[in-house]
Amino acid sequence: MSKILYIDASHPNETRVVLKKDNHIEDYEYESVNNTLIKNNIYLGKVSRVEPSLQAAFVDFGRERHGFLSFNDIQSDYYQLPQSDLEKIKEEEEKVREELSKESENNENQILEGNEEIKINDPVEKPEDENKETKLTEKKFPSKRYKIQEVIKPNQVILVQVLKDERGFKGAALSTFISIAGKYIVLMPNTAKGGGISRKIFNPGDRKKIRKILNEIEIPKEMGIIVRTAGSNKTKNEIEGDLKNLITVWNSIKDTALNSIAPSLIHQESDIIKRSIRDMYDDETLSILIEGNEGYQKAKNYMKLMMPKQLKKIKKFREKTPLFFKENIEKKLFEIFKSEVKLSSGGYLVINPTEALVSIDINSGKSIKQKNVESTALDTNLEAAEEIARQIKIRDLSGLIIIDFIDMLSFNNRKQVERRLKERCRNDRARIQIGRISNFGLLEMSRQRLRESNIKWTIKLTNETLALKVIKLIEIK
Repeated sequence: MSKILYIDASHPNETRVVLKKDNHIEDYEYESVNNTLIKNNIYLGKVSRVEPSLQAAFVDFGRERHGFLSFNDIQSDYYQLPQSDLEKIKEEEEKVREELSKESENNENQILEGNEEIKINDPVEKPEDENKETKLTEKKFPSKRYKIQEVIKPNQVILVQVLKDERGFKGAALSTFISIAGKYIVLMPNTAKGGGISRKIFNPGDRKKIRKILNEIEIPKEMGIIVRTAGSNKTKNEIEGDLKNLITVWNSIKDTALNSIAPSLIHQESDIIKRSIRDMYDDETLSILIEGNEGYQKAKNYMKLMMPKQLKKIKKFREKTPLFFKENIEKKLFEIFKSEVKLSSGGYLVINPTEALVSIDINSGKSIKQKNVESTALDTNLEAAEEIARQIKIRDLSGLIIIDFIDMLSFNNRKQVERRLKERCRNDRARIQIGRISNFGLLEMSRQRLRESNIKWTIKLTNETLALKVIKLIEIK
């Protein structure tokens, strides 16, 4: 189960990062001069227009297209209201936060005591009764609801963070609730939330251990933190050290914002090398192999600052043959642009992104080793579930995904395939919800968009065949 992180920083215009595990590509990130991400960047912006019909504001934050700021993403500190009204809103928000934290803590304690009525919320599982959940959350809003045109005015200066990158003709989605990611925790400097735990850590024992550490750590009153999945097995000192680093970053952001004129960039999210070490590197990673002097120095300096004990794992690639060719990564990356993916058993997947959804079809192909049809279907589906989890991650497929599994008669076999897919999707950074396999053999799942995919898809209806043809356009600038 050895992992190796490969970084190709030898080209001045492009940097590529690949995480390889047992000869399979587990994760892939790239960044080019023409395609730099602005997600998580912090800007000082100016409200250019308030749109009552959308209950949102458009913010000029220094880009060609103005950003979209929903009313729900505006912190109450920015409301232009009398001080007494603002204090009342703050009190109500504080009450709601306390109720939610007590509720989650009680649930965890009851599960540990063996109360079977309280269920663990699996983050990958699609909730069955969604209406019930929304009713519960509706009650928890403050008593008086304002409209955006009453509290936000044009030309108001506002500190915003990019939630979603610009895509097509859409502008970036913004939020005033700032969050700064570290290796083990995420700091929310303007949300007085105390200590929270990632939903992906859903084991009650782990959550109780982390909560104990959070109660011992001194978190500033006006701030909140969330422990990331990478911090689930870390000590108090490691989490506290990460918190101190992030508070230093926030203080420098505040100083820059106070001395800047809107619109301007205040804080840039780490570049691809730092980001990949922060998000992809873990204790299972044997080494980080880097091609390119500048990239090697950057990685070394970042590791020295964040994890000095792990510095020896960073190695420079010095051979004449390019790193990705020597490790056979280039060939595997080229397969991302193919719609057909071969499985080792002889079966294959056909991946077709369309305008509305991504369809994945599983075919048994030459897979005929098993004694009967049901066993062949189960084995091919289990192998396909592992490969699908890998493919949606490295291709960054998002939105609604429909998987057409080979028909299985046994209910237990269907559950086994569902379980395998959920297990493999757990270490995906994107938010994922997975449904059940229906009577037709179809499984619905949804995946959060992290970045714009490196494959451009257009659908054309041709006059000759009157059939839909999916044409892949690879962006080369």
